Amino acid sequence: MECCNTKQPWYKKISTTLLGPGNCHGEVNQATQGLEKIALVGSPNVGKSVLFNILTGAYVTVSNYPGTTVEVSRGKGKIGTKEYEIIDTPGMYSLLCITEEEKVTRDLLLRERPKAVIHVVDAKNLQRMLPLTLQMIEGDVPVILVLNIMDEAESLGLKIDLKKLEAELGIPVLSTAAALNKGIEVLKERIGEYVYAA
Repeated sequence: MECCNTKQPWYKKISTTLLGPGNCHGEVNQATQGLEKIALVGSPNVGKSVLFNILTGAYVTVSNYPGTTVEVSRGKGKIGTKEYEIIDTPGMYSLLCITEEEKVTRDLLLRERPKAVIHVVDAKNLQRMLPLTLQMIEGDVPVILVLNIMDEAESLGLKIDLKKLEAELGIPVLSTAAALNKGIEVLKERIGEYVYAA
């Protein structure tokens, strides 16, 4: 997006002071070139953006994916001692794409080849969301399954055996309650281990 010479509101001017150099649209530009990538995928309303914000902090760039009107957020996040480009992809339900958002996410996974793909699911609706996990496993995508909103699932009396699910799927499986900042340190550790072992 090219910057324009139009007068910008005070809140966009101050965002540069608070968040660092950006453009006149109030977006923060952050150099992530050359960094290994970690992508967050999942259907809408599962807490992907909350996790993205926790992993990256405030310094993110939002831009349209080339040739589309679909927005993709990118930021820099430190996991262990290493920095990664963290990508918050548009919502998707399946690799068999129907919407433009799903096509963008699938294309991004194929073209940019992230070192790890974090599949964020709503723990209350695990059965409905696992087909995408299975598609990614079959497609040899380096996936980690994150059961988010676990606090609500537990309050409904749902019990999920994470170790058994991990053994059945053959991929890392863990739980978080991202809005409460629970499970984040374990997630970072598991991502670091997974990427290092890849």
